[in-house]
Amino acid sequence: MTSHFVMYEEEFRRIDQELQNLRSKSNARVVFLVDKNGQLIASAGDTHDIDTTSLASLTAGNIAATGGIAKLLGEQEFTILFHEGEKDNINISLVDNRVILVVIFDNRSSIGLVRLRVKKATENLAAIFQEMAAKAENEKLEHKLEDSPFAEISDEDIDNLFK
Repeated sequence: MTSHFVMYEEEFRRIDQELQNLRSKSNARVVFLVDKNGQLIASAGDTHDIDTTSLASLTAGNIAATGGIAKLLGEQEFTILFHEGEKDNINISLVDNRVILVVIFDNRSSIGLVRLRVKKATENLAAIFQEMAAKAENEKLEHKLEDSPFAEISDEDIDNLFK
């Protein structure tokens, strides 16, 4: 089940900064963050020669297919995928089981460096998404209380009923 969340400008800036840092420190060409439905959330790097919409959708499909394989093997999910090409390589990882982090890199970097930097970035991104989820849950509860037929009844009103 996919949870929905609202991203405010502050969280977007923090996510964008994290992607910029990851791209720079891992020497990657491009870094993408995609939700599990295949929607591009943010990217860092030169994306002008990449169809980002298709890449986001195919990446989400890849994660879903691999999740099916994992279940067949008794695993809950494979959290890291790696594809090696002639010129470019792709490291795909799940962040907090909510979003997908995609790093495209060439021979100017290495899989070891990318995985090391992805591990740290994943922790930081997971913390941001957990904060967003908590914030959304709090807002949801506040709205529930406002929408509740008991919202206008105070503790004093209840106490007065039993006097």
